[in-house]
Amino acid sequence: MKKIAVVSLKGLLLSALLCVALFCAALFTACNKAEPPASGALDKDTSYSFGMLVAAQMGFAGISFDYNAFMEGFRDFNEDRNVRLTQEEAMEKVLAALSKIESQGEEEQNRLAEVNQEEGNDYLEENAQRPGVVTTESGLQYEVIVQGSGARPGATDTVKVHYHGTYVDGTVFDSSIERGEPVEFPVGAVIQGWIEGLQLMNIGSTYRFVIPADIAYGPRGIGPIPPNKVLIFNVELIDIVR
Repeated sequence: MKKIAVVSLKGLLLSALLCVALFCAALFTACNKAEPPASGALDKDTSYSFGMLVAAQMGFAGISFDYNAFMEGFRDFNEDRNVRLTQEEAMEKVLAALSKIESQGEEEQNRLAEVNQEEGNDYLEENAQRPGVVTTESGLQYEVIVQGSGARPGATDTVKVHYHGTYVDGTVFDSSIERGEPVEFPVGAVIQGWIEGLQLMNIGSTYRFVIPADIAYGPRGIGPIPPNKVLIFNVELIDIVR
């Protein structure tokens, strides 16, 4: 629901790669089962903990490595052995791999965006025909479930709401109702579909919003929300808090 800045995948991966040099010192010697740990090596659980934290810092979940080669490269450099590549050659290979991974991710993102757009358009067309559904100029569709009689919020107000958010297939992706606690936020700090919809409501109202992707999170999606996803919210406007 909130707006979040998007950071370059490659930038994140390169930053994570640099973190490895800071945290890896004892990891692979301890983990190589072909040889006993070196004299003075950290104990097994501590070495394992280094491994966990390094993986978390790297941010490469889902990437398969040749772990033998990974350990060989680390040990050759860390123990001042002869390395097979210069640092420049190694960086070229890493950058090429990261570029390929980024490109594959973009291709999958685009494919998923097309599928979701088609599904969303079909749902919007069908929903627009339902009795009681109003479609605004922006494409927002809303339906009054309970009509309140209080004041309407403006774009600069902060509101208190309860909401339940699903995809068109009924999958719940976010719900203050399920958490049992309403939320407060400035009207102007959320997605465009919410900004428009909230200003249609009176305090005490409950509306159902069907929000097209172009006034939600668009072709990139965000966090757990896939690209070009139509979002459905049941929203209760509890109060204008300031």
